[in-house]
Amino acid sequence: MDDFQVFAKPVGAGCNLACSYCYYLDKNRLFSEPGVQRMSDDLLELYIKQHIQASREETIFFSWHGGEPTLAGLPYFRRITELQKKYLPENRYVINGIQTNGTLLDEEWCRFLKEENFVIGISIDGPEQFHSAHRFRKDGKSCFDEAIRGYYLLKSFQIPCEILCVVNAQNVVYPLEVYRFFKSLEAAFITFIPLVERLYPESDQVSERTVHAGDFGEFLCTIFDEWKTEDIGEVKVQIFEEALRTAFGVEHSLCIFKPTCGRVPVVEHNGDFYSCDHFVEPKYLIGNIREKSLSEMLEDPKQKVFGRDKLDSLPEYCLKCEVRTMCNGACPKDRFIETPDGEPGLNYLCEGYRMFFNHCKPFVEEVAKVWKMQQC
Repeated sequence: MDDFQVFAKPVGAGCNLACSYCYYLDKNRLFSEPGVQRMSDDLLELYIKQHIQASREETIFFSWHGGEPTLAGLPYFRRITELQKKYLPENRYVINGIQTNGTLLDEEWCRFLKEENFVIGISIDGPEQFHSAHRFRKDGKSCFDEAIRGYYLLKSFQIPCEILCVVNAQNVVYPLEVYRFFKSLEAAFITFIPLVERLYPESDQVSERTVHAGDFGEFLCTIFDEWKTEDIGEVKVQIFEEALRTAFGVEHSLCIFKPTCGRVPVVEHNGDFYSCDHFVEPKYLIGNIREKSLSEMLEDPKQKVFGRDKLDSLPEYCLKCEVRTMCNGACPKDRFIETPDGEPGLNYLCEGYRMFFNHCKPFVEEVAKVWKMQQC
């Protein structure tokens, strides 16, 4: 079986924050139980066993997402690593990743994360005025100080840490302020996640918080120019790394830029398997791991169709695009506007992606030329 990455949701959509742009909080409506629910111990063991059985790589990667996965508690994560060791074959290795808001981390958590070789993605949207604009506690108060405290704790324990920054209509017009703030935190890995919120399903209208496609392109171009001049080898920015993969003829690692998708499903706290984190809806429910194995659902015809549809539905406008290999139409969730000639299925962020990939293309081609010379 080829590579896959499961977003496992040990507490489902449960979270201690109430961020205004969170697309996952309302997923609680899919389940009958009120409040924060935790994946039961027997189901957790079943999931870990199935995940290891489905993996063919020497290193097996687990991704723990939410909501806020640390709400499950430190003893719960100790149990996770115990179960992984129980089922791990000889000469195989496990890496765990947690995506967190960082506010619940303390020294005990960090000692554990360091001892068990976790990698962490932590959500920070830039300096306080940008972070606090949309990320706050349930009482409406800012969570910035707690998030930064969590980040510095991770740094002090030398835990590999990636900053996840949601780029919205507010912080997008301050690219260098955002980027330099992350550099002041000595960030080694940064991912910029563009915010796209449709006002309602089937609509091409977006919220006021949504980043404008052109602004997002300028944001990336501006940061790329500083990164290229000052920070190559010091800071890894995910979208820059993805663009450079094309210089070496290497397949994209990020699902949104791959030609097809379907290899990053979700397993909810009750064992339900959905096609994708952005498609947790009844239509995209493939099954439940209590009734069907993870391997079977990854290869389920319905899941295969979901993955191929990304390529099959690509507009002619995209098929002819000069930067298609860098973008491949990007995430299907954002393909809801029309092409200039009226064909449906263009990505809302097309203008921005096309701007950025054309901007960095000469540099990527130069890298490719140098690399090919070195291979001779």
